[in-house]
Amino acid sequence: MFKNVTIIGGGVLGSQIGLMCAYTGHKTTFWLRMESSIGRTKPKLQRYSSLMLQDLAAAKKLIGNPMGAYLYPRGLIRAEEWAGITPEKIDSLYEAGEKNLKENISITLDMKEALQDADIVIESMSEDVQQKTDIFQKMKDLLPEKTILCTNSSTLLPSMFAQATGRPEKFLALHFANDIWKHNTAEVMGHAGTDPEVFKQVLAFAQDINMIPLPVLKEQPGYILNSMLVPFLISAQKLWAGGVSDPKTIDLTWKLGTGAPMGPFEILDTIGLETAYNIGIMNPEAKDPSSLQSKINAMLKEKIDRGETGINSGKGFYDYKK
Repeated sequence: MFKNVTIIGGGVLGSQIGLMCAYTGHKTTFWLRMESSIGRTKPKLQRYSSLMLQDLAAAKKLIGNPMGAYLYPRGLIRAEEWAGITPEKIDSLYEAGEKNLKENISITLDMKEALQDADIVIESMSEDVQQKTDIFQKMKDLLPEKTILCTNSSTLLPSMFAQATGRPEKFLALHFANDIWKHNTAEVMGHAGTDPEVFKQVLAFAQDINMIPLPVLKEQPGYILNSMLVPFLISAQKLWAGGVSDPKTIDLTWKLGTGAPMGPFEILDTIGLETAYNIGIMNPEAKDPSSLQSKINAMLKEKIDRGETGINSGKGFYDYKK
């Protein structure tokens, strides 16, 4: 249905969203604010492209494994394809995917160029209300009439920005999880003014890019996934900031006790510490300088100022350069 996709921002999730759109055959344009942003985005695109193709190739080893149906990269191989998958079919998907990832992506600093033929635009800037509002206001007079506009905000409500977009009826939230090609969730959440038909079209688009559409029927900060995940991560950070234990021990405890593949600080490194910090400063507890949330924010800021922003910088709570 939608052929041309524009991604506003090239951060951790923005990069992954754009790559999944390109992988599934959509012409994908990244709009970035400045020349230096290109230098930060291109390595992300290269890294995530490589990881996607590696996981796709590795899926051959899962054929015939009873656990294969739970472990294969669901965003790269559709469920109906996996049911009758063969090594040759995976080779075919790899060849097509590699071609699409190379040919379907472009980057521009020109907003008019980025938006001129977009069927759907997905804003994926940092969790900053004013920054998002400014971007929506800059876009509103450049968007074609046909264009549906989405925000990938992790915690903010679409109703906060609906009027700033100039097209509230065609505006809603579309939120993805990290490692989108494996954890292929797409939470779709409108606001009171979202056209129900537009809501349906975005659900269909999510399925078109190999996601599982998850309708959120009422505005909820954090949608479904982050309503559960963010309190969990904050609890872990409070243990760290309160001196109860260190990140490695907290992670080990969680993994041993639950069988989870990642601990909370490994998840934070994957999400990016800047995102965690931006979420933290919006927490009402942060207004009290004596609170643990305020201490968490200060400790995260120290790491961010040292360039330790997570896996994409090579270091966060863990050192990925070794």
